[in-house]
Amino acid sequence: MPSRIQEGHTRGFIVPIGGAEEKEGSPRILKRFVELCGGRRARIAVIPTASELPDTGSRYERYFREIGVGEVQAMPFYTRADCEHPEHIEVLERADGIFLTGGNQLRLSTTLGGTEVARILRRRNASGGHIAGTSAGAAFLPEHMIAFGDEGSTPRANMVTLAPGLGLSNRVMIDQHFRQRDRLGRLLTALAYNPFATGIGLDEDTAAFIDQNDAIEVVGSGALTIVDSSGIEYTSMDSAERTQPVSIIGAKLHVLVAGATFDLTTRVASPGPIALKRR
Repeated sequence: MPSRIQEGHTRGFIVPIGGAEEKEGSPRILKRFVELCGGRRARIAVIPTASELPDTGSRYERYFREIGVGEVQAMPFYTRADCEHPEHIEVLERADGIFLTGGNQLRLSTTLGGTEVARILRRRNASGGHIAGTSAGAAFLPEHMIAFGDEGSTPRANMVTLAPGLGLSNRVMIDQHFRQRDRLGRLLTALAYNPFATGIGLDEDTAAFIDQNDAIEVVGSGALTIVDSSGIEYTSMDSAERTQPVSIIGAKLHVLVAGATFDLTTRVASPGPIALKRR
């Protein structure tokens, strides 16, 4: 569960990114994240734990410095013991923004889960710190994490495996590289397991900026697919055998592009102010 927001504080933004975000030239998503965190005065901590590439942390340090961040540090969370180190914890406590890179989300859940780092991330977000994750980092942000699954547009029994995530929000399930890897079916399958949540499918170079009021704004060059499961009347998930297609009746789908919004509380989507002005 998300940490309780302390009196006098507002929750920071939660920013899942669909992966393959523009990093050089005109990196609008990373720039928007840096602006939220304080611009040139921002202190950014990068968590490259999901990646197996040894230079992932240093590359993101360079990207953030090129944007103008004065203080950015990649954190060496390679083992669970690393996640209890007091000096590392202090860096996270001071950070205005924390960025989780892509890779394998199970590396995040098995390394960070249940450690002081995971607790600090929840507390920092509850007290105003902004937390972003790209690709695997995005999948790890909510309470219920899509660990892995099959491609395809039709939901099928046993198509997806869920695991515990970081727990910054229990309102959403997130899937990334969404259109590029044909992942509608596995997001629908995950929601059939748990219709309480709202599904967010993120195309590459596309982000959902979720504010303290659980309102989403879309930023980036692709689309964000919202699957609103609140109206689901029936699914055949409980009777379907392994790999069989699953019937889902009553789900609502929105496809949103840059500037569009979605309210996770009211379940209302809007094309955004620019699109409304053109009407």
